[in-house]
Amino acid sequence: MNMSVSEAQVDMRQGYCSGAAGILASALAWSVAAGIAISGSETKAIWALLFGGMLIHPLGVFICKALGARGTHTKGNPMGQLAGASTFWLIFCLPLAYLLGLQRGGWFFAAMLLVIGGRYLVFATLYGMRLYWALGLALAAAGFALGYLSAPAHVAAVVGAILEIVFAATFFIQHRRWAHAGNS
Repeated sequence: MNMSVSEAQVDMRQGYCSGAAGILASALAWSVAAGIAISGSETKAIWALLFGGMLIHPLGVFICKALGARGTHTKGNPMGQLAGASTFWLIFCLPLAYLLGLQRGGWFFAAMLLVIGGRYLVFATLYGMRLYWALGLALAAAGFALGYLSAPAHVAAVVGAILEIVFAATFFIQHRRWAHAGNS
């Protein structure tokens, strides 16, 4: 299948609700980790985010399907390979974030904000949406600031949860407008 870049991006938007479902799934993982961190267990909060991170894609697909989207991209869409590559990059960063978390729990969450922020910058190309630049840079800036300030784990996790919730809502609104404009 030969797709232009813009056709591939439209296919990704259609299949995954412009990525909004995945952002919401990620926000849920951050929220669970934040709740656990607030209860006083940094280590359990770290593991909650790591485990929750493994559930983001399947939960995002479930949310897409519940909303009437495919929850997948068309076979042969070259953006699928880019999504896969960015997933491996994120996985390769996990040991570093974990080691930082062994020093200070908040550093794990700050590092994850930086890593995930960087991954969302790739999504700007995957979906053809500049809004991903805002999301990626917001997460990265928060991660840098929270790491620099050595913020406690519960603060960093709450910030991650709030940012992802706000952006998930924003992306759902933008996707709905895009779809209603005849692009789905």
